[in-house]
Formats: sequence, structure tokens, C-alpha cells
Amino acid sequence: MTGDFIQIGNLTDVIKLKDLAAYQDHSVVSREIIRKPAGTMTVFAFDQGEGLSEHTAPFDAVVFLLEGEAEITIDHKPYSVKEGEMIIMPAHKPHALKAMTKYKMLLVMIK
Repeated sequence: MTGDFIQIGNLTDVIKLKDLAAYQDHSVVSREIIRKPAGTMTVFAFDQGEGLSEHTAPFDAVVFLLEGEAEITIDHKPYSVKEGEMIIMPAHKPHALKAMTKYKMLLVMIK
């Protein structure tokens, strides 16, 4: 690790985001790839049926699905999000995530 992010390779390397976190049975795996005062970027891998319970965050968050399908509930409204799609979870709104299939996502938190 160097500075305030995890060194994945050279800063100019091309990186396959979905390869940064591997699926594990009955688990949610995460790997933070950058942390700056303005926000963070984290790759997650969710096994089918796994999720994150309802919570809130003080910042807007962008979820981009790298593969699979998730149900993302925002302010008690469910959304089906599939590979190649994204959704914004607004700050201070309750949200939860559930893996309808195994899925990987990039989470970008903007402060």
C-alpha cells in the first residue's frame, strides 16, 4: 500500500475491476482500491443470496454492476440492477443490497 490507496499495479496499468474481488461461498468480499478526501472506490463480490442490510450513508454513492444481478432497495423501493447498469444511492436515504445471483459491483462514494 502506498499513500492513501491500495497499489494494484502501476497507476497507468489497465485494470479489470471484476478481477479485484473473488467470490467466496456465503460471503461478501470487498477490496478498497482508492481512498481520497473526496471519496472512495471499492469493488465488492457478493455470493448469491448474500447482501447488506438496510443502512444510511452521509454521502451519495454510485453502484455499478460489473456482473450478475442485484436487488437494491432505496428508501424502501426495490430496483433490479444488472451487469452494465448503475444506480445512485442518495445520501441519508436508507438502502440495502441483495444478490439475486452472484454479482460484483464497483461502489463509488462521493463526499
